[in-house]
Amino acid sequence: MRWLLLVAGAAILAVIAAVVLVLPFGGSEPTAARSPVAKPSSTLPTPKVSEFTDPCGTFDTGEIAPYAVTGYWITPKSNPCTWRKQLQEIHRVGGDTIIRIGYGLQFRTVTASGQVRTKDGEIDSLYQACVEDGMSCHDAAERDLKAANPKNRIGRVYVYRTDEAFGPGLYRCPQMEHSIEAGKRIYYRLITQADGSDDATCDFSSKAQSYDMILVAGSPSDSLRELLDLGDRFGMRIFPALPLAPRDHQTPTRAEKRHIGTLTTLTRRILQDYGRRFADRESLGGVYQPFEVQMSATLASNPTLEVYADQHRIVQQELPGKPILISPYLDARKRVAFGQTPKQVAEGFKALARTGVGIIAPQDSRGTGKVGLFWPDERDTEVDERLRPVVGESTYGTAYHGSTRDYYRAMSEARDQMIDEGHHVQLWANVEVFEPSGDKPCAPTGTRGKTDKQRLDQAVTMAGRYVQKIVSYMWSDFMTCGEPSIEQEVIKDWQRPIAVDAIRRPREADDGVEVRGYNLDLGTVTIQWSGGTEERDIASTGYLDRDPIEEELPEGMAAAWVPFDWTRVPPGEWVRIGVRLPSGQATTEQLHVRIAAPA
Repeated sequence: MRWLLLVAGAAILAVIAAVVLVLPFGGSEPTAARSPVAKPSSTLPTPKVSEFTDPCGTFDTGEIAPYAVTGYWITPKSNPCTWRKQLQEIHRVGGDTIIRIGYGLQFRTVTASGQVRTKDGEIDSLYQACVEDGMSCHDAAERDLKAANPKNRIGRVYVYRTDEAFGPGLYRCPQMEHSIEAGKRIYYRLITQADGSDDATCDFSSKAQSYDMILVAGSPSDSLRELLDLGDRFGMRIFPALPLAPRDHQTPTRAEKRHIGTLTTLTRRILQDYGRRFADRESLGGVYQPFEVQMSATLASNPTLEVYADQHRIVQQELPGKPILISPYLDARKRVAFGQTPKQVAEGFKALARTGVGIIAPQDSRGTGKVGLFWPDERDTEVDERLRPVVGESTYGTAYHGSTRDYYRAMSEARDQMIDEGHHVQLWANVEVFEPSGDKPCAPTGTRGKTDKQRLDQAVTMAGRYVQKIVSYMWSDFMTCGEPSIEQEVIKDWQRPIAVDAIRRPREADDGVEVRGYNLDLGTVTIQWSGGTEERDIASTGYLDRDPIEEELPEGMAAAWVPFDWTRVPPGEWVRIGVRLPSGQATTEQLHVRIAAPA
């Protein structure tokens, strides 16, 4: 990823960009280029060796099919060899970023003997093995508190499971906090202030209090250290998950305010430990907050944003320079009360940016059917049949407030405003590599089915113009689902060009068109309009910039220019632009663009 600050040329680009556009539904005219602020650098960690061997086998660290999507979510796995296999597969198709699915902090009750109950009221076997001096870990902790002051007590109990192992940085008061080894688990006993203040005096005797107990079920082997080591091996960046906030029982899409203080304390402890052990690790890219929210105009009132803001402050204290990544979702459906317009989503983006998070990677929501992939001149087209389980038989214009491209454009403009206000935030696209349903579900639960590379290329086309990086939910299950899997399709077809943007751009005395996208080398730009079809070979008639520096672009994106006389196209007419290679591979999703009609 690129993190270089860049400001030169912004004013010139803004003027040129206004000439050509891809119109949104409202008919407003977006600029074709944004004011650059923080261009991602290409200084990713370098793979240590071309291959390495360990008890899991021999793994190569080379790329064989670098694709536009460069980051993936993965799920926790108990077998360390699975981690290695997944990272090798991801790196082969150009992946340089791993985002980990995490676990949630949970409020629990206990039995009369201090055994932790499940949400259903049964004794939770995961924590039953935590025993000290012949008593439950809860009772042993309360005994120790009462020894300091007879009126001390444990008021609330929380549990958190993980496959990580922690160091002494997890503890604030070692005289009251420690680990307990039990079989294949290590339990970490934390005693905290109920308000989340986490008093550093460790004075448990002078004043009687009610404390929170957080019982963490960990692992003797540290999965995060293993992932960071693999990140070093493959030259990748890892985003471990922060604890997920307890949910509001009445509104599960919101964090429960009563528990935010305790969540803040647990987050602080974990990040203090990370800071001591991993702050200098190049492969630690940042941290991921997995609590999802919907992008909406009313998002500022959601208490989950308190979680983001609190955790941002802690990250800046304990891991300076490492960003928090969040991935909210979109819902553009017109027939549901909570569907949001692009303008409303832009307001949600601003609310999120003001919490201090460093990376906002909105889900494109095509996989769930909540947003469609279509152009403004396709509003009257019937929706993709794979979307019908969600929106029925309908046209795109009837089903959705806008397309994926409209939403990412609106968020990109909101990001520019936030940067001007001093909030340095990145906009990534999280493209979903699944369908709402399928004959054979890809995941162990649910109905989500396999998609294909053509549809994935289409998603990249729609979002790639406005973002700094493209990532995908997720590798496990979805990229490896079916025959052929998306992974196999990418390896076979990775060289196919993908165009994400085209603008009118003069070059010296010649009128022309600039096309941005992937795999444009040796390509021919095809331009179709009512007057015919024009083909322009990039190498012989134009030029190719393999690493444009004038603004932020995702890794691997290039810019090609070819001459074209736009006066031949009637004002306001939609023009279709694609790219074809000598191999015959061509963009499967053509760009739909038009120049503005005279005022």
